[in-house]
Amino acid sequence: MSKTIKIILVDDEILFRKGISFLLEKEKNIKVIFEASDGSELISFLKESSIHPDIIIMDLKMPILNGVEATKLIRNEFPKIKIIALTSYNSKSFVANMISVGAVSYLVKNATPQELLLTINEVAAKGFYYDEFVMKNIQENMCVSKNIKSYLDNNFLTSRELEILKLICEQKNTVEIAEKLFISPRTVEGHRNNLLLKTESKNIAGLVVYAIQNEITLIQ
Repeated sequence: MSKTIKIILVDDEILFRKGISFLLEKEKNIKVIFEASDGSELISFLKESSIHPDIIIMDLKMPILNGVEATKLIRNEFPKIKIIALTSYNSKSFVANMISVGAVSYLVKNATPQELLLTINEVAAKGFYYDEFVMKNIQENMCVSKNIKSYLDNNFLTSRELEILKLICEQKNTVEIAEKLFISPRTVEGHRNNLLLKTESKNIAGLVVYAIQNEITLIQ
């Protein structure tokens, strides 16, 4: 039996939010545990509730506390929660901004129900989901931090870490990586934790950004 994915919806457009909620509640493996109309209401719930979501679907433009600022706060205070950014604007600046502050996926409001469900399930299973548009945007528009070493600096990443990083970029999960490399899932997790520390990434999405910026995904 698959684990239930706990979701919070945050959007000030009530009719739109209720529509998504109605759609998600039909899914056996998804449960909407809370709805908020702005970031402030969301943060209050997270601080007061003992039950936290696996994923927050976050609108960007909201009153009081917008989605960008709310995402920054959640990344610092509740780093295990995954944020899917939701917006009417499919612009490169919006994408770059949300990825840089910690969103692990990005959805436009004219996405299909199938695209929404795919994104939720991919994020739940693998920690992030970037489509081709977002991947290309990261590559073209986000600059490499000057404080982070390149993978070429003094063998900064080991050959095994590079292998695992490339498989993460192919959106393989821990078990799939372990099977492909003939190692245990625990060993994969150890290498992944080393990658997070070395690259100073906050999450799996950050590793993907690092790999794309350093063109690691292009190395054979």
